[in-house]
Amino acid sequence: MLTNDLNIKIRRLTVKMHELVDGVMKICYTLLASLGVPVNVVAIVILSGGKCGLSICITRYLIAMATADLLVIVTYVIVWRIISYFFPGAFLFFHASCSVNLVLSRVAIEGSVWYTVTFTFDRFVAICCQILKRKYCTERTATAILSTISILVCLKNIPHYFAVEPGVFINNVPTFRVEKKSYYTEIGWVIFDWFVTASTPLIPFALILILNILTVRYIFVASRVRKQLRGRNKAENHSDPEMESRKKSAILPFTISGNLLLLWLTYLIEFVFYNVTGTDHRDYSDTEYILQQAGYILMNLSCCTNTFIYVVTQSKFRSQFLSMVKYPITSVVQLISKVKKKRICAIGVTMS
Repeated sequence: MLTNDLNIKIRRLTVKMHELVDGVMKICYTLLASLGVPVNVVAIVILSGGKCGLSICITRYLIAMATADLLVIVTYVIVWRIISYFFPGAFLFFHASCSVNLVLSRVAIEGSVWYTVTFTFDRFVAICCQILKRKYCTERTATAILSTISILVCLKNIPHYFAVEPGVFINNVPTFRVEKKSYYTEIGWVIFDWFVTASTPLIPFALILILNILTVRYIFVASRVRKQLRGRNKAENHSDPEMESRKKSAILPFTISGNLLLLWLTYLIEFVFYNVTGTDHRDYSDTEYILQQAGYILMNLSCCTNTFIYVVTQSKFRSQFLSMVKYPITSVVQLISKVKKKRICAIGVTMS
């Protein structure tokens, strides 16, 4: 009897904990949507203007990343999270539309990650491979690589549409989605699941770490060699314009890739825990559930931060951003001044 009462109390506490976490999630996802949509739209508009002092090659990568981040906010945060919280009966949660949104959200998330990888590799070549730089770091190459990545990511995620089945039937209408039981037992789906696991996020994270380590190592070794060739003592403080230029060009990829790794870390920890222990998400304890949901929030937060990184690290982007922010205010001020002038002129004509 006591055991049953204790189990009932534990279940009630678990339900209350999940309700509390879900309430916090609603607030967090609403804030993410309110922030993610405008900042990514602003980034796309400013970068498309081509007045940020960046090469066309870099601009292509940054626009692709901002576009993918915007699609993540729309398909995952707004459609799947916010609408499901506030409008659970919406047509978007019919099985077919829900499955399509699953594919689109996964394409957007993986595209965002892999665009970051390609951008990091492009900057690695620009800094560390001077011979290859002229041929590789071009607008044509960037467009070809981004197009190839986009096509591959889309093709890779199409099977997800067929890996799910209706989760609930409401008035004989299939709604929501859950993975099929065969997804965890049939050899084809198991291989596909491991392929998905390796492609995102394990391989991209490993590539980003390796490329950043190699870039740092190259800059450090090149700086030391140049100092020796120039006959400089360590005690002297002479600037080297070429090395300073390389260090500055490395700041942007380092901050973008480092931000991605940091904000995806919680999700990665939960991801490894889930795959190593084989624990079902439905059997998570309160702590594991909180860790899982925190990982999702931080993962989506990474889609809102790149614009702020551009503002901090790129002076010309910052000036364009400030001009865009000030534009509505200056427009209103100019409109008010014009109205005042017209009124003064009208009063002068009437008095005369």
